[in-house]
Amino acid sequence: MSAVVTGGGGYVGSRLCRQLVKEGYDKVTAIDVHFIEDEKEGANKIKGDIRNFDFLNKIVSKLRPDVIFHVASYGMSGLQMFDKKMIESVNIQGTRNVIETCIKNGVESLVYTSTYNVVFCGQKIINGTESLPYYPLDKHVDHYSRTKSIAEQAVLAANGAKLEKEGSVLRTCALRCAGIYGEGEQRHLPRIVDYLEKGLVLFTFGDKDVKTDFLHVDNLVQAHIKAAAALMLPRSIPSGKPYFISDNNPINNFMFLKPLITGLGYSYPTVRLPLWIMYYVAYFIEILHSIISKVYNFKPFMTRAEVYKVGVTHYFSIEQATRDFGYQPEPKTLDGVVKWFKERGHGKKKKEKSHTTLLIVLTIVIIVVASLILIYF
Repeated sequence: MSAVVTGGGGYVGSRLCRQLVKEGYDKVTAIDVHFIEDEKEGANKIKGDIRNFDFLNKIVSKLRPDVIFHVASYGMSGLQMFDKKMIESVNIQGTRNVIETCIKNGVESLVYTSTYNVVFCGQKIINGTESLPYYPLDKHVDHYSRTKSIAEQAVLAANGAKLEKEGSVLRTCALRCAGIYGEGEQRHLPRIVDYLEKGLVLFTFGDKDVKTDFLHVDNLVQAHIKAAAALMLPRSIPSGKPYFISDNNPINNFMFLKPLITGLGYSYPTVRLPLWIMYYVAYFIEILHSIISKVYNFKPFMTRAEVYKVGVTHYFSIEQATRDFGYQPEPKTLDGVVKWFKERGHGKKKKEKSHTTLLIVLTIVIIVVASLILIYF
């Protein structure tokens, strides 16, 4: 067995590569524009861009893998969320290149790493299933979700496409991921810790009963490997299907983060703001960013898409993934994550001062700004 992993230099991709080797794959090749760690075991690394079809086609034609795991994406968080041109070129054109490469080189299996966002944008969803329709493309509040939806639909539409060299067909499936966490995660948890250290985690928002899904990286890796194995069977049940993947333990976002906050020595915030205030503050920040980004390209504290993810109940059933390819998430906690951050010198220092005054001032500013926006709109 051999595999190619696009985005193999990132957090999820590198973990997937490592586990594929442990599972007995003879050759695993990671393709990425850069690599976050010097992984000495497992995957062969090739530096390159999936937006370059000639590069990708040359590599795949040489390797002839049994399966491609298309993990690479762009624009999930931070300043990347505002680079629409880059988001489209990676998420849409890059995915089209992967599909065409599979067809031209006889790669029979393609597993696509998707997201909950293809069906969610602020509406309440309880134990949702794969029968839910795609959220309208023109209604998404962020370009990442819009392009991931387009890409997923392209991948699933390519299922059954005739391969040029093998006289066979392409089999595809998509794994829709919840919020990913784990030791060494690069996007979300370091941002939370940074806010903690700057004294900016001063309140929660939304209803306390709001629940969302989370997904440990090890469970996500398990889902990829099991989905690929089932996809390659003569009777390929996952062929052409999307799947929701999570830890199967819906929980309030802030309660999920509480062990990290308290584990690093910080106080869990007791002030709770209404969801609408945070939504309009985020909207204002997005507008401000669009106006002054050419002069000062600051990183927004929060976007509307992030407010929805945190403050609106949306969780999904994993029953189809369990039934079709035996996905069984292992119970996980944030204990390992807390330890990981502590080992790198993070955590509240004894001499750090209280931020009560800052809390009061920031809360007043948020309420005033939100009120002005509400009046304006």
